[in-house]
Amino acid sequence: MTNGSRGTTNAWHFYYALVFVITVLC
Repeated sequence: MTNGSRGTTNAWHFYYALVFVITVLC
């Protein structure tokens, strides 16, 4: 796994976590 791919994966996890929090709050 390349470093760039790893960073992208982390970004997606952060994005989904953010969406999940917003969904719960709303």
